[in-house]
Amino acid sequence: MNEFINIPFTSSNLDRYTIRTAIFNAIKESIHLFEGDLIDIGCGKMPYKEYILEHSKTKKYIGLDIESALLYDNAVKPDYTWNGIKMPFEDDSFNCAFGTEVLEHCPEPEVVLKETYRVLRRNGVFFFTVPFLWNLHEVPNDAYRYTPFSLERHLKNSGFKDIQIKATGGWHASMAQMLALWVKRSPMSSGKRKWFIFILKPFIKALINKAHAEKAVFKEGQMITGLYGFAKK
Repeated sequence: MNEFINIPFTSSNLDRYTIRTAIFNAIKESIHLFEGDLIDIGCGKMPYKEYILEHSKTKKYIGLDIESALLYDNAVKPDYTWNGIKMPFEDDSFNCAFGTEVLEHCPEPEVVLKETYRVLRRNGVFFFTVPFLWNLHEVPNDAYRYTPFSLERHLKNSGFKDIQIKATGGWHASMAQMLALWVKRSPMSSGKRKWFIFILKPFIKALINKAHAEKAVFKEGQMITGLYGFAKK
């Protein structure tokens, strides 16, 4: 089962449920924008490839990853690799670019964004997600946590227009995600972990249910789990 698409709410998946559900919902919301030739930047094992090909006007799906990227699945390799400076494509090669949870790993994000802009065709769309509330991961290649304001600035500096940025979750989702991360990933004995999961799982589920009605507005005091959106060339 593809647990990026069919996302179970289980004790084993508790820490990943909120973020993966939010990313998949963002993809479904934006999928009408995907068409033609699509480049997946930082593609990993391309968990959304089949869904996008089946549910959008995308005709060709190309996976691109950095040469030093972690290999998540021996059976799935990127179609192309690059050195983080210049993508191996001509100008105006793609209708869409797709980058989920990748920009936080880019030490110079505008290098990646400007290359993405370059390989997009006129009026091409770049869809993105980034975490905000998440533990350090792929250390030491975990470079940033973006606010909506910094992300918009980087996109504008790279040439993009018609930028739309939304939160993947607000206060309820943030609390659910933090509790799930704590109970699954913080140091504790296996016995304590099982007990805390038993106690907290219903509370986490209740928070997630409340999060469905949340509308996070980027104002003073707002908490967010992450960001998603799109920008055009």
